Amino acid sequence: MNDIKSLLEKAKKVSGNKIAVAVAEDKEVLKSVEMGYLEGISEYILVGDEIKIRDIAKKNNIDIKNHKIIDCKDNIEACEIAVKLVKNNEANALMKGLIDTSVILKASLNKEWGLRTGNLISHLAVFEMDTYKKLLFVTDCAININPDLEAKKSIVKNSLKALNNLGLKEIKVGVICAKEKMNPKMQSTVDAVELVKEFSDKCIIEGPVAMDGAISKKASEIKGIDSKIAGAVDLVVMDNIEAGNVLYKTLTYLCEAQNGGVVLGTLKPIILTSRADSAKSKLISMALGVLS
Repeated sequence: MNDIKSLLEKAKKVSGNKIAVAVAEDKEVLKSVEMGYLEGISEYILVGDEIKIRDIAKKNNIDIKNHKIIDCKDNIEACEIAVKLVKNNEANALMKGLIDTSVILKASLNKEWGLRTGNLISHLAVFEMDTYKKLLFVTDCAININPDLEAKKSIVKNSLKALNNLGLKEIKVGVICAKEKMNPKMQSTVDAVELVKEFSDKCIIEGPVAMDGAISKKASEIKGIDSKIAGAVDLVVMDNIEAGNVLYKTLTYLCEAQNGGVVLGTLKPIILTSRADSAKSKLISMALGVLS
């Protein structure tokens, strides 16, 4: 799976998908829903202000006649309804609409009717760029602020499970740091060494490794590093949310990468996109969610 087209094609082969969209009254969200339906990726339940949903669809020539709409004008309540649809198996994935991430996550993690599993939740993003020969997955870009070692183990575990579900084999993982050698004064490098020990029997993992060494074989060779992942890394593990978020937005806006993202570790996947993301980005996130 080297490109987004392959990801979308694989998602089409998964039958019976239904996605509950929380606070669906947004043009890009509805465009992505139409695209997802026409591509055969999923059916949809739209939860939100029905008048606004229909008005936006009409003004933008978006066909929503094939989707069930649940009218709810309160955003918090709309998130609760969408989460319960997933919890009760009336939908098999949850999608964020025009709502803050914190609000939909709060609903998703409700102790009584949410999607908790007891596992740490984390974010996995995927990128396709002209400058890289395969899909690049990045974790964690959006959820865990400053994860300690145990949290990083859960983040890597979530990501490997998702990539295995996507069909990737011999997954190459780079634990990204500012330098390639362990330095006791840099906790990220200490954690990297431990992560390599933890997962070396489950994937091809190296760390600490700098970003250039992970994505460029030439850079690794110039530095005299003997690497099995250089220039072919599938997954890069970032030290904290700031590093992940900066990389995510740099790849998106400077490299014009196609991208998508999903939240893992919950009972069912949460398709989590930025309100500024395009309909295509949201579609990619749907495919990633369906397959994860």
